[in-house]
Amino acid sequence: MSVLKISPRYYRWHVDPGVEWSEANTAYDTLDWEIPLEQATIVALDTWAFHYLKETQERINLITESKIAPLLDRCRAAGLDIIHAPGAQVAVEHSQWVKMVGDDELEWPVRDKGWPPKDFVEGKVGFEKYDCPFEPRQAWLEERRKERCFHPLVEPREGEAVVANGEELHRYCKEKGILFLFYVGFNTNHCILLNDYGTTHMHNRGYKVILVRDCTTGMESFESVENLDQTKAAILHLEMTQRFSITASEVTEGFR
Repeated sequence: MSVLKISPRYYRWHVDPGVEWSEANTAYDTLDWEIPLEQATIVALDTWAFHYLKETQERINLITESKIAPLLDRCRAAGLDIIHAPGAQVAVEHSQWVKMVGDDELEWPVRDKGWPPKDFVEGKVGFEKYDCPFEPRQAWLEERRKERCFHPLVEPREGEAVVANGEELHRYCKEKGILFLFYVGFNTNHCILLNDYGTTHMHNRGYKVILVRDCTTGMESFESVENLDQTKAAILHLEMTQRFSITASEVTEGFR
């Protein structure tokens, strides 16, 4: 059986005996894993061709070309499964959509139809003041979102699964016996963390989640863009909450 040998990084809240248990004395640590390839997969999450933020788009293009595309090719050569998770809108239009959920299971998040009231959720009829203000370019953005598609460098290859949501990802993994999910894609501080096929929800389902930390970037603010603080904080959040990270080169070296 082929295995992947890696040393995933996490953040250790504990300290050694005799050391003062303070935040300043906590640190990163790593583990030594040997993972059967048949129990692992790369999840390419929201690897789309378009982002409305200029700098984010530039980082996505650079990371996709220099890191993600070469990593996926190396994983294919080694026999590591690749699953594409581009969201329901893109997935259901693709010929390789696995179709393991019905149309009535595509909606997410699933909300109680009666509460909170629909008008409250949508910011209507007296609840407008609690909603985010109208943005003049929102209509343009919504039109662009209809054009979502895979980045040309990470189009699914023949035989690679495309899933629409977290339930479908779970069903596919259950059928294939997959336990370890290696994530690449965008955006670190939103979709990677929060989507139902992302790291938090799949971790809560019981999977071992590992983010390939140089194969992702987040959306930054004017305060954080210089040092990519939002991206770094999102990665650290994962490592502090029983999830792990690794680099692309560490994955490829693990095939040897």
